[in-house]
Amino acid sequence: MRALCFSLVMLATAGLQASEPWPAFRGPSADGHASTNDLPLEWSETGNVVWKTPIHGRGWSSPVVWGNRIWLTTATEDGRELSAVCVDLESGRILHDFVMFEVEEPRDTRQFNSFASPTPVIEEGRVYLSWGSYGLACLDSESADVIWVRRDLECNHWRGPGSSPILYDGMLILHYDGYDFQYVVALDKETGDTIWRTERPHNFETDNGDHKKAYGTPIVIETPDDVLQLISPTSKGTFAYDPATGEELWRVRYRGFSTACRPLYEHGLVYISSGFSRSEILAVDPTGRGDVTDTHIRWIVKKSMPSKPSPLIVGDYLYTIDDRGVATCLEATTGKQVWQSRVGGNFSASPIAAAGRLYLFDQNGKTTVLAARPEFEVLAENHLDEGTMASPAVVGDALILRTDGHLYRIEVSQPAAGAE
Repeated sequence: MRALCFSLVMLATAGLQASEPWPAFRGPSADGHASTNDLPLEWSETGNVVWKTPIHGRGWSSPVVWGNRIWLTTATEDGRELSAVCVDLESGRILHDFVMFEVEEPRDTRQFNSFASPTPVIEEGRVYLSWGSYGLACLDSESADVIWVRRDLECNHWRGPGSSPILYDGMLILHYDGYDFQYVVALDKETGDTIWRTERPHNFETDNGDHKKAYGTPIVIETPDDVLQLISPTSKGTFAYDPATGEELWRVRYRGFSTACRPLYEHGLVYISSGFSRSEILAVDPTGRGDVTDTHIRWIVKKSMPSKPSPLIVGDYLYTIDDRGVATCLEATTGKQVWQSRVGGNFSASPIAAAGRLYLFDQNGKTTVLAARPEFEVLAENHLDEGTMASPAVVGDALILRTDGHLYRIEVSQPAAGAE
């Protein structure tokens, strides 16, 4: 059973061009799965690159794709200019590139974040771009005309923004988890007006800003008892809310902070990464109410679990790549370890699954392709000149990959003239 975050959006894609859109962080089903059977197994700077387009500035937001438009965000190193970029899917040509917001006094970020880390969300005719509390905008995805803007959603992100917006049932839902404010807000996607706002009832018992902030992106699920839930991870805990009202349904507590991984929902369980500093993966039964920490956690795994790259579930197995390059396969229903092996490198981007393969993108330009099965097997290692912090998109049989300074279309085909 997959998350429902984009189920309503995807109903509109039946008449869309041949390829399924990649509308948000971790794709159309919010879990890193791509439907293609022909994603490239091998590539390099000189092989299977259809185009390579320079992207200015510094940003870890993932590309999103609808029709022939790729949208992403970027920012200057100092965070004073926040820009929106639109690229043509076929040619790699830049169609729009402009400063959306200017910031007089940006707050500091650290090496694993940027001022443009939240991934946009896109649907037919509209794209929603977030830079956290620095600015939120809804644009016409073809013309780039501004439809509405919000700059009044307060939050000191402490180390920079990271949570990505989602679309659900006519609403744009966002997390604002910072040093000073921690809340979830749902906006009318047509107007940007606030529909509901829910404050997180945390007592952090510390003044350490790193222990208060988080970078998580929610999912919407439907439980076996037909209850819709917004699964909303943050520092020190994860909350489930009624997505229509923001009313809390249940919560689970943990010690981790700066939570970044997006949850998963399969096999009747919600899978959560607790975040820094020693991340755990928790499997939670979502049918409880109130504080379910002592009653509904079905298993916890602590060894070499990721803080930043989100996990994957393929069939009966949960796969992870931790920040320091250790890959793990667990039984999804029990948490029992099947295999664990070091692939090397450091990781921030979330992996993807396609055609029985796992694609793992490291910060130095290497992509390791593993077999998605209960035996560890490396199928390929691919190298580019720059590293990857942003999670990729997949459209048709093409991988849309953002590196430190470029956007690539990688596909098994004859290369076109480079856009660079």
